[in-house]
Amino acid sequence: MSDLESFRSEVRHWLEQNCPESQRQPIVRDEQIWGGRQRRFPSDDAQLWFERMRDKGWTAPDWPVAFGGGGLDPARANILSQEMRRLKCRPPLYESGLWMLGPALLEFGTDEQKQEHLPKIVRGEIRWCQGYSEPGAGSELAGLQMRAEEDGDEFVLNGSKIWTTAADLSDWIFCLVRTDPHASKQAGISFLLVDMETPGISVAPIKLISGDSEFCQTFFDNVRVPKRNLVGKQNEGWTVAKALLRHERKLMAMMDDMVEKNDRDLVEVAREYVGSHGNGELLNHSLRERIAEQRMRERALKLCEQRIFLHARARSSDGGLAMIMKYAGTSSQQHKDALLLDILGDRGLSLDDENLSIAERRDCRNWAFNKSLTIAGGTSEVQLNIIARKALALPSNDPG
Repeated sequence: MSDLESFRSEVRHWLEQNCPESQRQPIVRDEQIWGGRQRRFPSDDAQLWFERMRDKGWTAPDWPVAFGGGGLDPARANILSQEMRRLKCRPPLYESGLWMLGPALLEFGTDEQKQEHLPKIVRGEIRWCQGYSEPGAGSELAGLQMRAEEDGDEFVLNGSKIWTTAADLSDWIFCLVRTDPHASKQAGISFLLVDMETPGISVAPIKLISGDSEFCQTFFDNVRVPKRNLVGKQNEGWTVAKALLRHERKLMAMMDDMVEKNDRDLVEVAREYVGSHGNGELLNHSLRERIAEQRMRERALKLCEQRIFLHARARSSDGGLAMIMKYAGTSSQQHKDALLLDILGDRGLSLDDENLSIAERRDCRNWAFNKSLTIAGGTSEVQLNIIARKALALPSNDPG
């Protein structure tokens, strides 16, 4: 037995012994475990599962052991992910610090910043939110205007951020700020870590079409931040920001394994709502084609993920291939949402009609919420421009 086969066997045995049965169920949004000062556990089993994974370092399996991670190489981390998926284990911790900030700190942070923040992220003691977009700087992020002016050993922040996911529940925020208003757009930006309890910060939730308020606008009024919270060099925060966005786009492509979803098979749902011939063939020919296309789309994504992993293991990564995953993954999810609502017909048109089943209302809610997936982490239009320029090397139509 090879070392990897032996590791897989050990992981499989450990998960079967340590993951409670209740944590091997489809993900329920209200039962997700988020870190931070306001952390709560929906059940004793959820807490037990989190603590066992935390103690193994497997809330961040590929982070260094020195910062509380599992120290796994890419091949072993992938095996852990595969075995958790096989057993249908729920993620033990949801946290932007795990998915985005942590990898950026590992690359650009000082030793002090890593020691201060990374172990807290792994242990679920701190919750982070992202301060990138502004009311006048969304897709054109480099046009951001939030000022950070130097005052001795501190920066003084003024401005606002928008679409800040869970800002009202978060402990810290990582922000892009303008430290040199006279430099060219990207050259005058810095990357700062800010405690949300700092005086001068206020948060206003934004209600979405799904009825939720996960997004917020965050205001900064003379907020003082120590210069030691600067990540990377001053005025070179755009480099950090781009690296972090790579991790965010990877996350967005993997959302299907992270969010609440209805696991009903599209074909079975179509047979129930649309009808079928005696041999099980769907009555609607067009619908059969659309379901087949969706299955092929999902299969192609899984094969693409596997190809990226194999490239990484061989240390021969294809950067162009990775660039398409955020766009392809989120687009596939939205195709599936729209197809499901088409199958449901008028029973998929309400978020809260008590005459509809819980599953039907959930499908409608997910369709509405998942509209945000092709905006968050860079709009699809921006992603297509990046793919065209950097992955396909197409000429720019910019007259400049």
